[in-house]
Amino acid sequence: MKPESLNKYRPFPSVDLPDRQWPDRSITSAPIWCSVDLRDGNQALPLPMSVDEKLKMFDMLVKIGFKQIEVGFPSAADTEFNFLRELVNQDLIPDDVTVQVLVQARDHLIRRTFESLEGVKKAIVHLYNSTSPLQRRVTFGNASKEKIKEIAVDGAKLIKELVPTLPDTQIDLQYSPESFSDTELEYSLEVCNAVSAVWEPTPDRKIILNLPATVEWSTPNVHADQIEWFCRNVDNRENSVISLHTHNDRGTGIAATELGLLAGADRVEGTLFGNGERTGNLDIVIVALNMNSHGIETGLDFSDLGSIRNIYQEVTRLKVPERQPYAGELVFTAFSGSHQDAIKKGLDLRTKESESDPALAWGVPYLTIDPQDIGRNYEAIIRINSQSGKGGVAYVLDREHGFDLPKTMHPQVGKFTWDIADARGAELSNAEIGEIFLENFVNIASPMKLVEFELDHQSAARGEVICQAKVQIDGDEHSGQGNGNGPINAFVHMLETLGLKDFHVSDYRSQALRGGSDADSAAYVQIHDDATGDLFWGCGVDSSIEMAGLKALICACNLRG
Repeated sequence: MKPESLNKYRPFPSVDLPDRQWPDRSITSAPIWCSVDLRDGNQALPLPMSVDEKLKMFDMLVKIGFKQIEVGFPSAADTEFNFLRELVNQDLIPDDVTVQVLVQARDHLIRRTFESLEGVKKAIVHLYNSTSPLQRRVTFGNASKEKIKEIAVDGAKLIKELVPTLPDTQIDLQYSPESFSDTELEYSLEVCNAVSAVWEPTPDRKIILNLPATVEWSTPNVHADQIEWFCRNVDNRENSVISLHTHNDRGTGIAATELGLLAGADRVEGTLFGNGERTGNLDIVIVALNMNSHGIETGLDFSDLGSIRNIYQEVTRLKVPERQPYAGELVFTAFSGSHQDAIKKGLDLRTKESESDPALAWGVPYLTIDPQDIGRNYEAIIRINSQSGKGGVAYVLDREHGFDLPKTMHPQVGKFTWDIADARGAELSNAEIGEIFLENFVNIASPMKLVEFELDHQSAARGEVICQAKVQIDGDEHSGQGNGNGPINAFVHMLETLGLKDFHVSDYRSQALRGGSDADSAAYVQIHDDATGDLFWGCGVDSSIEMAGLKALICACNLRG
């Protein structure tokens, strides 16, 4: 933005609240949740949901655990009206779920809304009208404060008058001073108190005062000050539910909600994955899982977040961004080498420690929650490109292909794999990583090839074996005999007698190969080049652990080049 453009903007005023309490509080329990996916979310879609799609979304919201669901604006369109009637006619509203319907403070719309509620067991009638100075001036043609308050009060009176017409329906009132975030605090309070006085709330019949940040104008701390000030000053606080409805125009809707809860709010409205007008509504998934990560029970079940995301994308035709917290495809994925190494170490240590302490607190570097708790698999956490580290390649080979590489082998395999990823300019799949390892580090049989090998355990001295072997090097065959304390040692001694040994074995490991088919043993041999001092690892795979070791030794020799 050019400097001269800044002249048209003004700083947002702060709230006079010198003894604010919210900064010293902690969130210790979950609020009342209300999903507005079927109303706020739906109205923001380029192609709104059909009745069938809304039914599918409603069913999912119920299964997640929402007890309050705003199902639409039934007086605004036939589709909205018919959807609610479909819920009633098919008896799809569970007894413990309250449906919420939105309506402007206009007589004919309120009456139509009550028609839609016939047969509903529990409902919240959500009444709203705009109260901000900007809306009073622009939308209502310089309407006075008294006129705007009168609109809200008259709407509340009509709703109270119509309640007896639905004797079998438990009806609660929710009032929203739309654009609360941009309305004078004292005036918001005045209007809300006036509506509350009409409703006459009781402990069993509370009023919901919803305070929407319809447009996010300020920093989250100012929003928290507004909520705390309102909670302190509202009439009949003990019989009022203070509700939040934040948007994300400044990108801080989640922070504003969390601070608003610290400031005294009781209830939160939002949508799955933040779908909503402009930059979106509050993402309830993030707020709830943030609480879960601190051990707070929320009543919402996101343990199969992938399926929830799939249904959401199907019915809204929107895509959840790859970096969306918790739900994004890549949010539990590390490409950075140092991150991969730390994650691998953390997961391995946790597996070991949790055996003796099943209640072990979660603690893995770079992972704020256990991905498995929301239906994600560890296999997707570490993925390989040219920025990846040696630990990441080793992690994939271990978890996906069953190869538990010695730590000092990681750099050799890692660099080779990075170079391929860099040359291709692309991420490598887990299958491609396995193929690269098998083709370049396992059972490499050129230029040295083992043609024949036989062990004699009887003729050698105690504790030793004798091997008879034939190798082919660059097409020339060499036969010999060697003895040693094992097959590898005996074979190395044979090479030495033939003048073919210019290295020594510096490390050896073996394992049962997890997930193997015909071959179920893997061995790893490291050799030290006597001339250069360089170290080389080779891997051998065979159904015999002895042959796997020999193949690993030959592989290491061949990888010297």
